[in-house]
Amino acid sequence: MRRRKSQPGGFNLVETLVASVILSGAVLTLSAISTNALTSTRLYRHHEVAASLIDRQLSLIDYTGIDQFIEAAQTEGVFEEFEPGYQWSVNTEYQGTDNLYLVTITITWLEGKRPHSVTVQTMLNGGTTVVGTMTEEQPTR
Repeated sequence: MRRRKSQPGGFNLVETLVASVILSGAVLTLSAISTNALTSTRLYRHHEVAASLIDRQLSLIDYTGIDQFIEAAQTEGVFEEFEPGYQWSVNTEYQGTDNLYLVTITITWLEGKRPHSVTVQTMLNGGTTVVGTMTEEQPTR
């Protein structure tokens, strides 16, 4: 009777290297995806803050009135309470009819060394609104 050689159990070097390369590729791919997701989330958060600041600035202009805002001549500034230093600028352009103004608000910020900005345009009525009070007269008897 012949004795058969028993095959050694386990993995050889080539199989181990191939498995290591596949595992390394999968780990690198997952880390790249998560890094891109975190970067995108941070950028979307900055855009959300910028949109909120635009709404805040537009509410201020609407509250004070476009005519008074133009007379004050404050067309740019910095929101210091927010990081990373959001800057705003407002440009107004008279449209020539019905006291309409084209208002352009731009919020800019730096992330790293790269500038980002969000710009919104809207129309505002610049006419002063006169609010009159009507009094009812009581009939005399």
